[in-house]
Amino acid sequence: MKILIADDSRVMRQIVVRTLRQAGFGDHTLIEAADGQEAYDMATKDQPDLVISDWNMPQMTGIEVLRQLRAAGNNVKFGFVTSECTPEMKSAAEAAGSAFFIVKPFTAERFDEVFAPILG
Repeated sequence: MKILIADDSRVMRQIVVRTLRQAGFGDHTLIEAADGQEAYDMATKDQPDLVISDWNMPQMTGIEVLRQLRAAGNNVKFGFVTSECTPEMKSAAEAAGSAFFIVKPFTAERFDEVFAPILG
């Protein structure tokens, strides 16, 4: 499977990659986007099987990326790994079609719990 990791922090993208490997998902193809517009473009062009997105990014926020993908008929599995967590954010994510919402800091065990049903 192809997994798109979208976060404006290169260090955070590396942490997500490392945690995916620690959770046993390192054999998937991992691609990265450095902002929301790039995430949207890559989600459209590269057709990943899963998008793991930060909430706050330049160009477009993660929720804007998700909403635009859904508006365009793209049903890629999409969810958030973010440092912010309010009930309003979770509700907005679920309403937009988010498959998961992981709050930083996270663990390999949390990734396994969330991604095992998605990635097998």
